Amino acid sequence: MRLTVTTWNINSVRLRIDSVLRFLAETQPDVLCLQETKCPDDAFPLKALRGSGYENVVFAGQKGYNGVAILSRFPLLGREVMAFCERQDARHISAVLGPEAGKAAGIVLHDFYVPAGGDVPDRDSNPKFAHKLDFLADLRAWGERRVSGPAILVGDLNVAPLEHDVWSHKQLLDVVSHTPVETEALETLRGEAGWIDSARLLVPEPEKIYTWWSYRSPDWSAANKGRRLDHAWVSPDLSGTVRDVTVARHARGWERPSDHAPVTLTLDL
Repeated sequence: MRLTVTTWNINSVRLRIDSVLRFLAETQPDVLCLQETKCPDDAFPLKALRGSGYENVVFAGQKGYNGVAILSRFPLLGREVMAFCERQDARHISAVLGPEAGKAAGIVLHDFYVPAGGDVPDRDSNPKFAHKLDFLADLRAWGERRVSGPAILVGDLNVAPLEHDVWSHKQLLDVVSHTPVETEALETLRGEAGWIDSARLLVPEPEKIYTWWSYRSPDWSAANKGRRLDHAWVSPDLSGTVRDVTVARHARGWERPSDHAPVTLTLDL
């Protein structure tokens, strides 16, 4: 059985609902995990998404910022939303694929949106950066307690952890998302919990992988100054099933795009 799971920071699901529907029609993943939906639950475009063939939807939102959602062709069981840093910030949601998912049944899906951290990489002078580091610390503690079993963790983790996950390692060492304190925190928590970085399992360094290109670039495609901020991790028992990780770079060029591209993980179960 082939299972496809896409992660996409959509940067407002209502503003970009046409892009979401277009992607679903063209790519038809089994599961789509969204981040930064930027809308409260009562404004979530549930009808439109279910009309596209994804009847099973769980979401957690906030007005104007954050927000996560999981859309699935298969039933979703056991919806859970976890709070980090003692904040109800709609930065995590999880669910389990139901029995109708065949060999994929029982896989736990975790969808995360890690804080961006602001512009200044200093804990003392930038509360947003301090919050990001605290969130990563909480995520590390959660990973140590996670119940074993098949699981997939995806999302906008807002860290490009490896040297070739950015266009220039040297120039971005003091830029938020690639500072040593962030990259070490993310790689440490991933390694301790046993998560497998699917993209780098298949495409090891030094090949570059980007999933995000800044709005600030006048020609993002030509400049190609990207970062790999969006990730798809699997538990060790699924590592042998990973067949592909694809970045839909073309979607970054759609009208009124998100600055993130969809990333699709393919498993052969």
